[in-house]
Amino acid sequence: MGPDTPLREIDEDHYLSWISRLRKEGVHRRRSQKRESLQNTLHYYTLFVKRFLTWLGIGGEDLPVVPRKRHIIPDTLSWEEVKRLIEAARDIYDALIVSVLAETGMRVSELLSIRIRDIDLDKGEVRIRGKYGKERIVFLGPASRALIKAYIDSSDPSPREKLVDMSYQAVHKRLKRLAIRAGIEPSRVRPHVLRHTFATEAIRRGMSLPALQKLLGHSDIKITEVYLHMNMEDVRREYASIFYSGPGARAYLEEHP
Repeated sequence: MGPDTPLREIDEDHYLSWISRLRKEGVHRRRSQKRESLQNTLHYYTLFVKRFLTWLGIGGEDLPVVPRKRHIIPDTLSWEEVKRLIEAARDIYDALIVSVLAETGMRVSELLSIRIRDIDLDKGEVRIRGKYGKERIVFLGPASRALIKAYIDSSDPSPREKLVDMSYQAVHKRLKRLAIRAGIEPSRVRPHVLRHTFATEAIRRGMSLPALQKLLGHSDIKITEVYLHMNMEDVRREYASIFYSGPGARAYLEEHP
């Protein structure tokens, strides 16, 4: 099927051939675009073309559509494990990196772009530059706020100086070493896992999806919805509180706090 093929000549075989070519050749995209994002692009291309052909009376609902890439529930740490990482810190940078990522949910690239002038300790706010240069405000938790204040008070950096002046690889290595010191499997501790941990903990504590979406800088709330999953330990405790009664329930919950 070429660009000059008359509509009256298009049939299901043309459509299937077009999908096959898309899968093989792809579509014009940024080099940095991930494979999952490309598959979702193909999904919407084929969905819209299918609807148009169905409207023309060609193929109907039998026409296939490239499936969307399913969201995978992100890996997370428990809040106790986050505390263990902070307690295992060898210097203020270690503790600052973990606390800021875990208490704000910002991306590590955003952390590495923060300058001292972007921080308002009085309000407990940080202005960060996210994807595509979009700016947003995030709020500091008690640990990250105290550690940033301690760092600024001790080093007296200039307003233009970066808060964390290192590379992504350096941050990654620090977290791996912290994991070992904290007795946590190193493969579970990565910069983005702390972002997932923040989002999951925020939902668990009752934060609304629109508020979380704004803090995370998601353009689509459907991306934020992936954090609605509940930890199976939460499910188990809730089940026990509903279905167990009497002394047996108390004993069960005491053994599984």
